[in-house]
Amino acid sequence: MPESAPGTTLHRQLVRAIGRWSLTALVVNSVIGSGVFGLPSTIAGLLGRFSPIAVLLAGAGMVVIFACFAEVASQFQQAGGPYLYARAAFGRGMGIQMAWMLCLGQVAAPAANANLFVKYLGEFWPHATDPLPRALVLTVLVGVLAFINVCGVRAGAQVSNFFTAAKLVPLFAVIGMGLFALHAHHAAIAPGPTAAVTTHQWLNALLLLVFAYGGFETALAPMSEAKDPRRDAPFALFTALVVCTVIYALIQWVVIGVLPDAANSERPLADVARVAVGSFGAALVAVGALISFYGYLSAKILGMPRVTYALAEQGDFPKPFAAIHPRFHTPYVSILVFSALVWGFALSGEFKWNVTLSAVARLLYYAVCCAALPVLRRKQPGTASFRLPAGNILAALAVLICAALLTQVDFGQSLIVGATIALGLLNWLAVRKNESTGTA
Repeated sequence: MPESAPGTTLHRQLVRAIGRWSLTALVVNSVIGSGVFGLPSTIAGLLGRFSPIAVLLAGAGMVVIFACFAEVASQFQQAGGPYLYARAAFGRGMGIQMAWMLCLGQVAAPAANANLFVKYLGEFWPHATDPLPRALVLTVLVGVLAFINVCGVRAGAQVSNFFTAAKLVPLFAVIGMGLFALHAHHAAIAPGPTAAVTTHQWLNALLLLVFAYGGFETALAPMSEAKDPRRDAPFALFTALVVCTVIYALIQWVVIGVLPDAANSERPLADVARVAVGSFGAALVAVGALISFYGYLSAKILGMPRVTYALAEQGDFPKPFAAIHPRFHTPYVSILVFSALVWGFALSGEFKWNVTLSAVARLLYYAVCCAALPVLRRKQPGTASFRLPAGNILAALAVLICAALLTQVDFGQSLIVGATIALGLLNWLAVRKNESTGTA
């Protein structure tokens, strides 16, 4: 039974303060980050006028993955997300591996968003990108969020709610301005590439779009602090997927409709707004980008520390990571360590994470978590609050989708994935050794 796992005492010290809509906002906030501001031009370059169709196809593919996660998540009330699901289905070793993969796929993203925040801030304050101001800005960005999250999960969730609403306003404003421009100028969708679109281009576009829809998994990590996680997780996942699909599809539509050379636009949303209403619109998008980057960062600092907390809670990581603040009832050590890592990576400014790394990591733990569905049905029958129709078939389909997308990944540049697997293996061996000697 998932409720009888180690760490029950620690569980009762946490505060269940994340409601259904806050969880939904957290999923949206975890998905929509920097990609929405640049990806439309990349997809337009690959597929031209067919790019909105690709957005919808990717959304349909993600329905399968989201649905599998919805059933699996509805069986648990504990923290950990993909780590917990893999551990329950396939054992401690696989759980630890998935935790390391999750960290590989997620730790760099908030650091990259923090750097993008500084770059966009440079549009309003040119000195923001100078070394000392940049360091100060990054310290304040990460430090404020770390402080808020240490002071209580309710405060962290409220901040995430605020940024989710704040980032959606400029995105819908861009959509509205784009539709207005299309109507006013009676524009037609640009034809895009004259040559036939190849299967390889379609798969590359779908691979990029799958990652635009990704990130939701970190919102499933703080389930020990959700009010009704088994029922609310499926609702939050499906609602957020609908919201994100509508936003992505409409944005892709207006970008290729308004911009004559959408594929070569470095700031497609800002260019749409500029065409529609002039420089004011472009400035609005810049502000929206700042909000989106910081909102994404807030979601990760809320969600990801609960993974290391869960590892330590289950005895798979050093015990201090499971420490709970006596006053605020938050896993403060995990929050502070994760925030420090984000700050350090962002401050270095030199790291450039290969897309291959996050691609491989995310596809692997998506595949494992979807494969966990039929296993958990056998191991924990009747536990799920949400039962997916034809779940075993859809789980197999989800694994096949992940496998097909993995064929588009350049494994020649993924040595760090092997290093991450090795670290996970060493972690598992250390845990087994401590357990056998009675020091766990």
